[in-house]
Amino acid sequence: MIYLLLSILASTIIFVLFKLFGKHQVNTLQAIVFNYITAFCVGIIAYQEPINVQTIISTKWFYGAIFLGFLFIAIFNVMANTSQRVGLSVASVATKMSVIIPVVFGIYVYHESAGLLKIIGIIAALIAVYLASVKSGTRIKNKSNYIYPITIFLGSGIIDTSIKYIETTYLTENGIPIFSATIFGFAAIIGICTLLIKKLQGNFTFDSKSLIAGLVLGIVNYASIYYLLKALDHETLESSTIFTVNNVAIILLTSLLGLLLFKEKLSTKNWIGISLAVISILLVTAL
Repeated sequence: MIYLLLSILASTIIFVLFKLFGKHQVNTLQAIVFNYITAFCVGIIAYQEPINVQTIISTKWFYGAIFLGFLFIAIFNVMANTSQRVGLSVASVATKMSVIIPVVFGIYVYHESAGLLKIIGIIAALIAVYLASVKSGTRIKNKSNYIYPITIFLGSGIIDTSIKYIETTYLTENGIPIFSATIFGFAAIIGICTLLIKKLQGNFTFDSKSLIAGLVLGIVNYASIYYLLKALDHETLESSTIFTVNNVAIILLTSLLGLLLFKEKLSTKNWIGISLAVISILLVTAL
């Protein structure tokens, strides 16, 4: 359980960092690219065995890491577009509601437990995510913009499901650091290429603050993935429980931190969602 708590804490800190980026006018795209470079370096340092590129390429999880690296960057860009076109709360709801994909996958493929309390807890968690995240006046006016939250929903769900599948099928415990580093490494490569294209188009201006921001974000981002993988590797915790608790707890903590640190206003609907989030965690983790 400690690994799950550490993953939740790291993911919550990411939320705080993004809030601070906006406050201090950090170039988010550049910070994200530097974050992937940093996370890659942290994974390499954390890997205690000799690094052999040929051995890494020959692993069964290598192409999965490439796929995940691409998805990390792609979904981030879609989230940015969604936030700009239809609002941040829509992007947040779509991301967290995607938890249903790995949850169903775990129950159906790995025959994880699906008792009455757990099912009620999962349903309550989905309702809690929506109520805690949605802001007043949130509505998609242009029907063509529905493609953005749908893409986030599917992409985020596929990422979590792929991580679970690769961790269960191909990954050894000692391989978690290098697997994580490889994902971030390919995300970094794609991000660097994106910045180079912007440079060639004359749309790039280096932001020195983004370098420091990316360094801090990268360490925390690596921790969030590393500890999630460690939690999934734990024999006593089912993935359907882990993903549900992880997503709902992040929504719960970020909502409260938004209130305490950034003086964000919470509606009655948001408070109901927060209360329901606590109840859903208790139900899903009930023995």
